[in-house]
Amino acid sequence: MTYVVTVDICIPEGTPELDPLQRAGAVALVEDGLDAVRAVEGPDGVQVDVLDTIVAVHPGGALLKVVVDAPALEFAEGSVQVLVDELLERTEVLADWTIDRCEVELHQDLARESLAAADGPDAPPDDLALRRARHTAGAPSAQNAGEGADGPDGAATKARAARARMLELAAELRAFPPAVFGVEADDDRRAVPAESARLAAGALVHATDTLVDELFEDVQVLAQEDATVAECEGPLWHLERLPDRYALQYDARFARRFLVTVIALTTRFTDGSFQHLSCVAEELALRFLLNEATTTLELHDLLDDHVSTALANLADALCIDTDHDRVHHPTALLPFTSWFTPFTEDSYAHPSTTDEPEAAPQ
Repeated sequence: MTYVVTVDICIPEGTPELDPLQRAGAVALVEDGLDAVRAVEGPDGVQVDVLDTIVAVHPGGALLKVVVDAPALEFAEGSVQVLVDELLERTEVLADWTIDRCEVELHQDLARESLAAADGPDAPPDDLALRRARHTAGAPSAQNAGEGADGPDGAATKARAARARMLELAAELRAFPPAVFGVEADDDRRAVPAESARLAAGALVHATDTLVDELFEDVQVLAQEDATVAECEGPLWHLERLPDRYALQYDARFARRFLVTVIALTTRFTDGSFQHLSCVAEELALRFLLNEATTTLELHDLLDDHVSTALANLADALCIDTDHDRVHHPTALLPFTSWFTPFTEDSYAHPSTTDEPEAAPQ
């Protein structure tokens, strides 16, 4: 069975954050170490095959996605834990790093099998959009869509819990002060209450995890089919919404670079180091993130006019046009080969995205 294991590794507590040169070195060390391993002996001597890896290094450490073939979830998690432990231990400059999280996620193929086998009124819906709604925000099944799975009282309770969670998450979006969302704005049409700004900020943090997970599934679908978005027969969460002009260029390699771009961008949002958007790919990534946040708020019935304005104020501050669902903004129509090229010399570029792709039709 195939499993996706997410691993957070962190630099030692109290040490300075990694600068760009250190991040470039760290990603090379981690990638080389993982690429050298095709199988690992898990608990009880069970062999677990390593199928694929993605590495995204940020100032505080790195996020790893490791795809393994294992007989059970416990073996998948245990083997990856052993693999990463050994990698850190034998790499001198990473020896003091620690594993903060090691979690198994169900691979998309297994999820499809479960959906196909499911039956009864509580079975997950076949429609991808409805499954996405559940995945994003625990939406009720179609049978109970009017009242929520637990009736009106249950729906209200879930909405209150979602609001509390969004407000709690807002503090993690360190790059943007309340003023960016419109708190205390001079223009009454753009001014929003502080709580609305916090809901918008929290929704962006919540949407980050969902967007990263769904883009990782898109990577896996393209890799398994060895296809581009234009040729892909399997369902995709997001990449189909990129400009059609280059659909034949959106292969697994592109999807990996785009996923790392999303991780690098949102990491700068949460660690407070964000200064400005660095390239076309980041502009596209931010549109996806804003759309994901909006969907999350809508599903929890938290998207009122003030919260919508707060998100619009942030988009305006970052010069992002969100009027269209599909991302056909003029910058997205720049030559495909320039999408990951930094706008300026001081623009941030993740080491894993800087190598140029093969030439694409202009």
